Amino acid sequence: MTAVLVAAGAFLMTLLGGLVAQRVGDRRHLVLGFAAGLMLGVVAFDLLPEAMHAAPQELHGVPQALLMFAAGFLAIHVVERAVAIHRGHETEYAEHSHGHAHSHGHAHGGKQGVGLTAAGALVTHSLMDGFAIGAAFQAGSTVGTVVAIAVVAHDFADGFNTYTITRMYGNDRRRALALLGADALAPVTGAAITLLFTIPEQALGLYLGFFAGFLLYLATSDILPEAHSPHPSRTTLICTVLGVAFMWLVIGFAE
Repeated sequence: MTAVLVAAGAFLMTLLGGLVAQRVGDRRHLVLGFAAGLMLGVVAFDLLPEAMHAAPQELHGVPQALLMFAAGFLAIHVVERAVAIHRGHETEYAEHSHGHAHSHGHAHGGKQGVGLTAAGALVTHSLMDGFAIGAAFQAGSTVGTVVAIAVVAHDFADGFNTYTITRMYGNDRRRALALLGADALAPVTGAAITLLFTIPEQALGLYLGFFAGFLLYLATSDILPEAHSPHPSRTTLICTVLGVAFMWLVIGFAE
């Protein structure tokens, strides 16, 4: 039940991210930089050590937890390439569409589809966030706490991006808010699912390794580039370092 309550915090942060996306000024890069630091700290100081402890068995000379770590990184990479969720791919699509004026109507519909697909991918990811919170609390209160902090911080960025991407590609405000609501409910749903069964320790270790790779990819390939693209500033870098240091302190005190 604790996991569901924590996921309710993720619900609120997702909504807050969407609200800020409607009103934000010129400081969101600092929030994203700090969120990326939190995620990096969780991966390095908690998820990987816990995954190695729970699933230390080796396969062809490599711990299975680390194989799952690589698999998690590659899995989200493949998915993001497939749905063109990265801004660079979306920008190329938009430029291509505008370059053919005779098919403007079709291009506009296509752009809306890109926005909806990207937002849908974020909703699915938020569902997995909730599952990660539930699985982490099954591994122990310390793991659950630090994963929850990282996920809740990250869900702010998710809510922000869900609303922004949906609107950026021609969808109306009502549709953007509907997807934001779905994104906010997703982590609660994912956490509730884990109440229905207990994950075996070996499988839990493999999942934590997979999620560590998943989280590392999001931090380094999505959140950090987005934080630095409009403002390649020292302040953003400092916020990232502070996020890592904060997670180090949290995990140290929790232990």
